[in-house]
Amino acid sequence: MRTTSLNHCYMFGNQTSDENKVTLLSLGAVEPLFKLVSHEDPLVRRNAIMVFGIMASNNDVRKLLRELDVTNSVIARLAPEEDIVVHEFASLCLAHMAVEYTSKVQIFEQGGLEPLIRLLSSPDPDVKKNSVECIYHLVQDFQSRAAVRELNAIPALLELLKSEYPVVQLLALKTFGVISNDRETRIILRENLGLEHLFKILETKEFNDLHVEALAVVANCLEDVDTMQLIQQTGGLKKLLSFAEMTTIPDIQKNAAKAITKAAYDPENRKILHEEEIEKCLITLLGTDNDGAKAAASQAISAMCENLASKDAFGIQGIPQLVQLLSSENEEVKEAAAIALANLTTGSPSNASLNVSLITEVCTPERGTYSRISLAVLYEVLLLKLKESSH
Repeated sequence: MRTTSLNHCYMFGNQTSDENKVTLLSLGAVEPLFKLVSHEDPLVRRNAIMVFGIMASNNDVRKLLRELDVTNSVIARLAPEEDIVVHEFASLCLAHMAVEYTSKVQIFEQGGLEPLIRLLSSPDPDVKKNSVECIYHLVQDFQSRAAVRELNAIPALLELLKSEYPVVQLLALKTFGVISNDRETRIILRENLGLEHLFKILETKEFNDLHVEALAVVANCLEDVDTMQLIQQTGGLKKLLSFAEMTTIPDIQKNAAKAITKAAYDPENRKILHEEEIEKCLITLLGTDNDGAKAAASQAISAMCENLASKDAFGIQGIPQLVQLLSSENEEVKEAAAIALANLTTGSPSNASLNVSLITEVCTPERGTYSRISLAVLYEVLLLKLKESSH
């Protein structure tokens, strides 16, 4: 009788619209369902958690689930002795609940992370998908990020990058995008050949939908000099720069430039990037049709200007393009270009000499391109020009 009723509840609640879930909530179905989640009969437990899993997508249902403190009972359903269907809907319920901060804390404090990591190796793709999605929400908190390292989750997450299901790959990449902000995780990722997995995705055209997220992880990894040297030695850096130049996807162009900016904060990285002729790549990105990519490329040029050889390399081709960007209608592009020009001309008479006539032409009232930053750049250029002529 219970099993039949639960089946009806599942079919009723498993609709695209939230209306049926709200109806079940208003009929007081959640409290008795909660009791049945821990029932001694495996079939009753399974059917109860199936209803819980689909109902938890509704915000009002989740609110009541938090009040009832259901996380411990749901985590218990992740035990190895439970069947795959129970794992699927228990992990689905936790993935829905982990969206809210309070539930994140409860899942972590009640030991939910360890069984979720174990389920990353489940033979069922839905269990993998729900588990990695829940982990992605949990690692927004620094305690969970540290625990993921300690529980040796990196190898299992890397295996998900080989999944035949794009949604599983995407969630794994998004998780890496968060946890790779921590240097300790980046070291483990490098030791487990994580960069090879990431570059394989970037080199595969069929994985276009994953390139933005993969690039975000690579960007974090490039902050470390050891990783930068490794990528250079294996030819990965040359591939990455070629990829950034050749792609026509705006988000990838922008994220590639942002990756370079991050890496260029380190002097040793700047030296390596210059050796790989990063200037050519960034000048190409300045000429794209996307404002986000133009602004990001300008910011990367600013970061690379700390390297004197790089500053000289940008001169003849880079400065005219940056000057043209001063007349952009996009304020972010205009500002980033102006700052890049200021950095290129500071302490460089040759760049200043090239700059002065170009900026004077662009910064005219008729063209409406005066701005505080543009004027500051022009002042800097003229000052350098005067100093140069006085010697």
